[in-house]
Amino acid sequence: MTQQATPIEARSMGTHLDRADGREKVTGHARYAMEHGADDGVEAPLTAWLVQSTIARGRVVRVDPAAALAHPGVVSVLDHETAPRLADTEDRELAILQDDRVGLRGQIVAVVLAETPEAAREGARLVHVAYDEEPHRASLEGAETYAPESVNAGHETDWADGDVAAAFAGAAVVVDQRYSTPHEHNSPMEPHAATALWDGERLTLWDSTQAVHAVAKTFAPMLGLEAAQITVRAPYVGGGFGSKGLPHAPEMAAALAALSVPGRPVKLAVTRQQMFALTGYRTETVSHVRLAAEPDGRLLGIEQHAVSQTSAIKEFTEQTATAARMMYAAPARATTHRVAALDVAVPSWMRAPGEMPGMFAQEVAMDELAFACEVDPIELRVRNEPDVDPETGNPWNNRRLVECLERGAERFGWDGRPSAPGTVQDGDWWVGTGVAAATYPTLWMPGNTARVESLGGGRYAVSIGAVDIGTGARTVLVQIAADALGVDPAAVDLHIGDTDQPAATVAGGSAGTGSWGTAIVQTVQQLRADHGEHPDAGVASTATAEAYPDMDRYALHSFGAVFAEVRVHRWTGELRAPRLLGVYSSGRVVNPMTARSQFYGGLVMGLSGALFEESVRDPRFGHVVTQDLATYHVASHADVHGIEVEWLADDTDTLATPFGGRGIGEIGIVGTAAAVANAAWHATGIRVRDLPVTADRFVR
Repeated sequence: MTQQATPIEARSMGTHLDRADGREKVTGHARYAMEHGADDGVEAPLTAWLVQSTIARGRVVRVDPAAALAHPGVVSVLDHETAPRLADTEDRELAILQDDRVGLRGQIVAVVLAETPEAAREGARLVHVAYDEEPHRASLEGAETYAPESVNAGHETDWADGDVAAAFAGAAVVVDQRYSTPHEHNSPMEPHAATALWDGERLTLWDSTQAVHAVAKTFAPMLGLEAAQITVRAPYVGGGFGSKGLPHAPEMAAALAALSVPGRPVKLAVTRQQMFALTGYRTETVSHVRLAAEPDGRLLGIEQHAVSQTSAIKEFTEQTATAARMMYAAPARATTHRVAALDVAVPSWMRAPGEMPGMFAQEVAMDELAFACEVDPIELRVRNEPDVDPETGNPWNNRRLVECLERGAERFGWDGRPSAPGTVQDGDWWVGTGVAAATYPTLWMPGNTARVESLGGGRYAVSIGAVDIGTGARTVLVQIAADALGVDPAAVDLHIGDTDQPAATVAGGSAGTGSWGTAIVQTVQQLRADHGEHPDAGVASTATAEAYPDMDRYALHSFGAVFAEVRVHRWTGELRAPRLLGVYSSGRVVNPMTARSQFYGGLVMGLSGALFEESVRDPRFGHVVTQDLATYHVASHADVHGIEVEWLADDTDTLATPFGGRGIGEIGIVGTAAAVANAAWHATGIRVRDLPVTADRFVR
C-alpha cells in the first residue's frame, strides 16, 4: 500500500495517557532479555562468558581451554576451531570465532559455557590464549584518511554549492577554527544481553535490541538459516541510545553458543566493561569550520570539513558536516568528510549521530561570529534564516526555528544579557548564558507493516514488530491507533517486539513512532476499505507503508533552541549548569508525558556530553581505559538542576505523518553541548572548542 494516508483527527493524541508498561516495570514483572529461557528449553539454561583479545592486531596462535574445562560447572569452550561455522563471514564485526585473525583489542576470541554465571566467569579467566602480535594503529592524530563512498544514513561524502573561495576572499569577517568531540559510549541501564535457544530446527533469540526484524534479517543468512527458522523477541528493553540499533558481536556469540548445545537455552549478558569494546560508540570527530560574513553577520560562506575514525574491520562514518548544508542561508558552502581506519572497536550509532558533534562545531562557531560582528547570538541566527532549504532548494515543511529562539529568549530572560563576556559575577562564581540552535531531519522509514484485527464489540488488536526501548512506544502507538480507529485507547490491544509480528524498522533515528504510526493508520484505513466501518469479529487487514512523506518536494526537519546558564568557579574552574531550557518545533506531540521525558533525557545527555563524557583510548594498546561508570563520567542527579522544556503550540505536520507528528528522541541532545560551551565562554571569556568543557580550562 503506497498511497498517502488521510490525516486523522486527534482525540487521544495530545493528551496524557499513563504508560502501558508502567505497572509491569515498577512491580518487576517486565521480563528482559536475560530473564527468558528457563521455561523454554528442555534443560536448564547455560551461561556464556566472553573471552576477549588482549592485543589490537595479529593472530591467535593457540587457545588452551584445559584449565577452564577442569573447573567445576564449565561445560565447553568455543573458539575459532571449535565454534559452529557461519555461512557468510563478510561482516567481520559479526563473523566471530571463524578464523584466527584479531582486528581490535577486546575482540571475542573464545566463549565459555557453564552451569552458573560464577563458573562461566571463572572459566573465562582460566582460558589461556597465545597470540602472534602485529603492529597496530589506534590514534586519529596523524592517521591517514580517505573519502568514504558515503556517510551514515546515505548522505553524500562531499557537497558544495556556490563560489566558496570568492566568498571568503570578499568577507569582512571570518571565523576559522578547529572543534572536536571525543569518543563517547552509549551506557544504557540494561547492558546488551541475549538468551538464545536452538531446538535443532529453529533459533529463538530473546534480545535486548532496538530492531527485532533487523537482527533476524542479518543473522539468518550468516547462520545459513531460512528466515522462518529464526525468531527474535524483545518484549522489554532497558535503553539503547542507538547502540542496540544494529546487532553486535555478543548477540552472535549467544547464537553460536546455542547452536553448539541444542535444546539448552544460553544466556549472555555483556558486562559494563565489555560494552566499551563490543557494542558501538560515538567516534571522535574533528571539524574545521570557516564562516565568512558581512560586518552585520550575514553569512557569505560556510565550510565544515570533518574528520573521524572508524574500524579497519568495518566502516562507519559519522555524518558530522551534513547539518551545515541546510541550517543557515549563505550563497556559498562546502562540506567534506574524511575517515581514518584504525585497529579499534567498531563505532556505530549514538543518539543524534552526526548532528550532535556537527552542530556543536557549527553553533560554537556561530557564537564566535556573533561576538566578532557585535551582534546578539539570537539576532545573528535570525538574520541568517533561509527561505528554502539551502541544500535541496525545497520549501520547508514548517521551519519554526525563529519562533523557538524568540519564545526561548522570552522564557529564559535573555533581554538585558550583557554582550561582553566575564562581566557577571555572583560571589566566587562567574555567570554566563548561551544559546544554540538544534535540528534533526525527519527520517521516515518505508517497509513497515501492520495488522489490524477486529475483536468485536468495538475492540481491535494491532500488531507490528516494533520495539519499545523505554521511550513509550507501547503507549503512543495505542493512542495513534485509537484515533485512527475512532475508539478509546482502552479498546486497542497492541502487540509489538517480536518477529512473528509484521515487519518493522528500527527504533532509532527519531523515526520509529512516525514510521510505525503511519503504517498503523494506513492499515486502519485498509481495514475500513475491506470490511466497512463496523467490521465483524475476526476479520483483519494487513498493509505496508511504502511511502508517505513528500521528501522530493519538501525539506522535512525539526528545529529547536537550547538556552543554558553556566556558572564557573573563579578559583577552581568548577562548572555548574543551574538552568537549561529547550524550545522545540517537532510536530504534534502524541503524549505530553512521554514527550517531555524524551526531551528531558536529550537535554541531560547533552549536558553530560558537554561537561563530563570522554572515553580515553590508550594508543599503545588500542583499548579504552575509561571502561566503567566510575571512570567514564556521566551526569548524575547532583549535576542536573533546573531543566525546562516547551514545544510550540499548533505544530501539526501532516506532510511528515498522517497524525502530524515528527520524531523527538534525538533533537533534545542536539545543540545542548554548544549552548553550555557558549555560556561558559560568556561567563569567563575563555573559549573552549573541544568537548568536554572541563574545569582545568578555566584555572588561570
